Amino acid sequence: MIQHDRPSSHRQPLSLREKLQLAPLLLVMLGLFGGALVLGLLQSFGFAPWFGINEFPNPDYFVALWSSPDFWLSLGLTLYYGVVSTLLGLIISVPLALAFERRFCGSKVLLAVSRLPLMVPYSVGIALALIMLGNGGIISRLAASLGLISDPGAFPAILHSHWGWGIIAVYVWKQVPFMTMAILAVLLGLGQGTREAAMVLGARTHQVFWRVTLPQLMPGIVSASLICFAFNVGAFEAPFILGGGYPETLPVLAWRYFNDANYVYQLQGMAVIVSLTLVSGVILAGYLFAYRRFERKRGRL
Repeated sequence: MIQHDRPSSHRQPLSLREKLQLAPLLLVMLGLFGGALVLGLLQSFGFAPWFGINEFPNPDYFVALWSSPDFWLSLGLTLYYGVVSTLLGLIISVPLALAFERRFCGSKVLLAVSRLPLMVPYSVGIALALIMLGNGGIISRLAASLGLISDPGAFPAILHSHWGWGIIAVYVWKQVPFMTMAILAVLLGLGQGTREAAMVLGARTHQVFWRVTLPQLMPGIVSASLICFAFNVGAFEAPFILGGGYPETLPVLAWRYFNDANYVYQLQGMAVIVSLTLVSGVILAGYLFAYRRFERKRGRL
């Protein structure tokens, strides 16, 4: 069995100079993000004097939201898009990172090409999905010309359906390069010493991957999946343009509340945002807790 060195738990406290250097960043984060979070929470409980509404604390907005079946359908759909997109991205990114680590012929070119989606906005990815995956799009016309389907209209409905394969495709296309780079950075930092040692000791290829490589990759996998999942559940453009209508994801539902002329519905929309933040925060905290337990069992924490 390969023994891993247990890192020291002793950490040097930050000096006064380092604290002062971090102060501007902390002030911006607390002022912009923390302030917006507090203000949104106050609005969701009826505090909006600029709208002529001051009912704080009034939980009726949450009661009306959580008692509606539409909210739970939208929440389930939102989590479905977030989880499936993140898992598919990881399934593709881990083998890609392992392949790029080996430096095969043309790997530098392929690695550079794979990074291109990082430079392209999500709106471009949505437009590409409409052009490529829609009925009458490039792929459907190509399938019809090859005789795979009778006509482009017979192409399976990928876009504007509640299975959301078009939405998931856009998320995966955009996030696989990011995940691959994060995992590849961990691989390059580790080197191949422990994997080679495991093979010398008689471990087979699949045993090396599941017992040595994958546990070592967990920091990169966890950090990349946390970021991508958080974005997926809060994304608006792809579900709004490529979604299948009712039920809608929570960001789209919140947008419809905010777009209403009645100010009361805008406070209801803020309750949607706060609820989504609460649910996603609980999920991410549970994910981190499970990861830390996993690392403790390995003696890494």
